[in-house]
Amino acid sequence: MGCLRCARARRTGDAIARGISREMGVWRGRNVDVRVGILTVSDRGYRGEYEDQSGPLIRKIVTERLGATVEIEKIVPDAQLIIQSTLIVWCDEMGLDLVLTTGGTGFAPRDVTPEATRAVIHRETPGLVEAMRAASLKITPHAMLSRAVAGIRGQTLIVNLPGSPKAVRENLELVLPALPHGIRLLKEVEGENRRHDLQVRKV
Repeated sequence: MGCLRCARARRTGDAIARGISREMGVWRGRNVDVRVGILTVSDRGYRGEYEDQSGPLIRKIVTERLGATVEIEKIVPDAQLIIQSTLIVWCDEMGLDLVLTTGGTGFAPRDVTPEATRAVIHRETPGLVEAMRAASLKITPHAMLSRAVAGIRGQTLIVNLPGSPKAVRENLELVLPALPHGIRLLKEVEGENRRHDLQVRKV
């Protein structure tokens, strides 16, 4: 019986993987109108004491994998009010579709990105960070220390990513297949809610 359950689990996992692959294939073939902002949160980076690697990596992934347009990139210090004001401008005035932050999600006293994000979002999207933490736990127990937040302000999705380039790649590539569908739902693209139902039935 145990082997039968394992076989069923493998089949389910394979089906989900095929569904994700189809979704990404569809989006790679489209002209995806996703406008992105990348916010690096780091005292040392802001002071120019080291070269930011995570921000450029995020740019590379979203432009190559989503065909998205990066409208703005910025490095700010670990200061909650500065992070909050930047997010508000990018969401409300620039009307970006997706804001990806990197850094400031840990236990250090200056790590306040989650607090800043939570202060400006209208609705949380816990599934994204739950998925990132669950996947990261398979790599390191330190994933339990992540306090990352994701949520929606208006029609903008904000996602906190870790600070290290390795963790940024692992986390962003994990949630990437779900982002275009979520963004199109936020933008109320006609028929997008029906696409979700169709994808579920196909899997």
